[in-house]
Amino acid sequence: MTRKGTYGQFCPVAKASEVFAERWTPLILREMFMGSTRFSHIHRGVPLMSRSLLSKRLQELERAGVIERIDAGSGYDEYRLTPAGEELRPIVMLLGTWGKQWTRREMAPGDLDVGLLMWDMRRRIDYPQLPEEQVVVYFEYHDAPIKRRHWWLILNRDEADLCLVDPGLEPDLYVTTDVRTMVGIWMGDLSYGSALQTQALKIEGPRDLRNRLPSWLRLSVFADVERRAG
Repeated sequence: MTRKGTYGQFCPVAKASEVFAERWTPLILREMFMGSTRFSHIHRGVPLMSRSLLSKRLQELERAGVIERIDAGSGYDEYRLTPAGEELRPIVMLLGTWGKQWTRREMAPGDLDVGLLMWDMRRRIDYPQLPEEQVVVYFEYHDAPIKRRHWWLILNRDEADLCLVDPGLEPDLYVTTDVRTMVGIWMGDLSYGSALQTQALKIEGPRDLRNRLPSWLRLSVFADVERRAG
């Protein structure tokens, strides 16, 4: 009798798919490969996933030996990849590469998640490129829902904070754009220069900081992948 949730096959592809191909699981692993270890941080990368389902998936991955839960000693648990989990990294990266190459370039409105965009940007900061003094970058996305229209990145040499509520700090740079334009830049489909030239992107502030901003915000890990689909 075949157990629920299994393919009933001894083939290694089937057995691996029972672990890896569950809905949301590749995205959970993507978040962990990007450095998220806390439950709340993983959930920020999959906001449409319910917290109860995320908890269930994490338990399943733990039972499968892909991750392990560790008491961080600070009132919360952390999730770490096991050697078996780490070996899935190239698979997830190849999946993303294939997705960039072969899925359609045009994004549907529902795909343009400004929260994921800003969260991705926050964890791709190139800290050595930052000036020694703190820099506050304010983003306004004029086409985003009103409650998700304003974002603040607070950049220091050793950490970056992302705020959806005004932190009360005077911004050094003001970035105004729409979500589609910034996603295009982030994914490597549009250059900062082209977006600035067409005024789809506006950056205000001291010239030196404006010029250096692209060097601080490293693009997506898939930005250099060439698209092949129309």
